[in-house]
Amino acid sequence: MSESQLIILGVAAIVAVGVFVRLFMVLGRRNEVEPPPRVPGWVGGGQAEPASTEPARPVPAPAQLPDTPGLFEIQMADKDFDAGKFLDGARAAYGMIVTAFEKGDRDALKPLVSPEVLEGFSTAITARGTAPARFNFASVREARLTSASVHDGLMEITVAFTAAFETTEGVGAPHEVTDRWIFQRSVGAADPNWTLVATAGEEQ
Repeated sequence: MSESQLIILGVAAIVAVGVFVRLFMVLGRRNEVEPPPRVPGWVGGGQAEPASTEPARPVPAPAQLPDTPGLFEIQMADKDFDAGKFLDGARAAYGMIVTAFEKGDRDALKPLVSPEVLEGFSTAITARGTAPARFNFASVREARLTSASVHDGLMEITVAFTAAFETTEGVGAPHEVTDRWIFQRSVGAADPNWTLVATAGEEQ
């Protein structure tokens, strides 16, 4: 091999090594400036990506308060307020209060109602005397929030109940009653229970 050919091969080898080193430097390290992450379903330049074959996962809807006037103020005054749990408690309270009234049990009524409501129930219990009841409480068919408010450090919520009462003889269709009760609780009170402070009813 001539001296000129050796020189040409040497130069070619040097060039090849230089190209290899440059490729290694580029491919062997992460770019300092990276492209922004792609949004699913969209590629820069206006081209849509192929649709994913993976089924979409349902996104849970955010919890919402019932559309009741004043309920947002209740939520602001009591961060732990839960409308669903409140209605469950109101249903239970309705059953306990009505059953205690039917039995004439003033002691059972006392911790559940205000002194004014207790006085009204006591007057009715005394007035009926020993007369047999015509109807007994059966169940709460519906309970819904109708209004709410916060004033003078007190939270008030009105609940409309639709309740069924069966005849004491056990014959005939249940008697349906609609009541509107107002429950009250002090803002920031340690006791989580609400007190019945007013009642109004209308037979249907």
